[in-house]
Amino acid sequence: MGQKAGAFAHVETWVFDLDNTLYPHHVNLWQQVDARIRDYIARFLRVSDAEAFRLQKDYYRRYGTSMRGMMTEHGLKPDDFLDYVHQIDHSPLQPDPALGAAIERLPGRKLILTNGTRKHAQAVMRRLEIDQHFEDVFDIAAADLEPKPQPRVYHRFLARHGVDPTRAAMFEDLARNLDVPHALGMVTVLVVPSRTREVVREEWELAGRDAAHVDHVTDDLAHFLRAIGGDA
Repeated sequence: MGQKAGAFAHVETWVFDLDNTLYPHHVNLWQQVDARIRDYIARFLRVSDAEAFRLQKDYYRRYGTSMRGMMTEHGLKPDDFLDYVHQIDHSPLQPDPALGAAIERLPGRKLILTNGTRKHAQAVMRRLEIDQHFEDVFDIAAADLEPKPQPRVYHRFLARHGVDPTRAAMFEDLARNLDVPHALGMVTVLVVPSRTREVVREEWELAGRDAAHVDHVTDDLAHFLRAIGGDA
């Protein structure tokens, strides 16, 4: 067993973020959601696109999601917001048989933990043709509308699914969302953009790969998972 595989030998539950983790960053699917969030904020607050964009990014950074910031600061009711912002074109996503095969070979349970909706997660997984490999999706509704990286989200997730964090691994594209999992005893993996592809991200979103709470870093999730199984 290789060194990388050995680091995961005890893992029996594999937890994956969804957007920009299970599909490549350069697809920029989240750009569509991002634009619809800005449009919703502009309509809801009757402000310019520029001001909506400023608020969107400020709330995203401070509250974990723009929606949570809008709920806290402006009394937003989330149902209409969530329905609107996830009405996107998922066709840029293509089936990923290599990823599906790598996930299938992982021993144990596989779960999704996302700040998005179950409907969006299911659409993404269907497009990637990996939905059959996952036991369940823990979405923003299951988290009582609280987003990662709030500690309560992870505790609710672990309790609902009976997951022992000391025997689990977490895969994420935002380093800040791995802080709590690492503290709970999970092996943490940061999924970063491929160096050869241009992506639309803010600098702080791409930071953290050298953080103490990040155990492993990869820019190729399927290859990384194959290495865990000793197949790379």
